[in-house]
Amino acid sequence: MYTTEMARAFKSLSHYAPKGFSLKIVDNEHFISVKADEKQFNRLHDFEKRRAVEYMVLVKKALEANGAIVLLTREGGASV
Repeated sequence: MYTTEMARAFKSLSHYAPKGFSLKIVDNEHFISVKADEKQFNRLHDFEKRRAVEYMVLVKKALEANGAIVLLTREGGASV
């Protein structure tokens, strides 16, 4: 389901990502998971964390505009 248009939209937003922060795209056939690494996120300072959240929202909107159903998730961190 992850199309070329979705990939282009995702790549076009990479300049919004704070340095040291990245997202992974996982194609789950019927929906797309956008995964953020919790350790990367926690290393960011306050303004960079806000920028990272804005980046995640922009990526979600861009993928949805291209027909995807998007789930934002995180990886890492302590298990409860």
